[in-house]
Amino acid sequence: MATKNIIVTDKAPAAIGTYSQAVSTGRTVYLSGQIPLDPNTMTLVGDTFAAQCEQVFSNLKAVVEAAGGSLQDVVKLNIYLTDLGNFAAVNEIMAQFFDEPYPARAAVGVAALPKDAQLEIDAIMELI
Repeated sequence: MATKNIIVTDKAPAAIGTYSQAVSTGRTVYLSGQIPLDPNTMTLVGDTFAAQCEQVFSNLKAVVEAAGGSLQDVVKLNIYLTDLGNFAAVNEIMAQFFDEPYPARAAVGVAALPKDAQLEIDAIMELI
């Protein structure tokens, strides 16, 4: 049976439900969805999509680093958007956090997200 290690950092928002920020098993790390919460206040950041998107990537980066990796170790992202019109903005902001080659990715339109966030992103990371 594989050992599960729970990843926790105070540099990203605490879980707001029955889940962990991330779980590793072997060299694979599964990151729970991040929404644009300030980790210190647990309140939604920014009124603009760009501000929210930057916060989500910053939160993911904090969890990835707590797990011993970097964003370049991410192999898969799932992006959930309440407005698919923000797809181009995601690409632009993501390019500020990731270098090529980029991870595999899906972008999905959803009706709503927790705390009325405009996006949520989860990820899978493979540590080398």
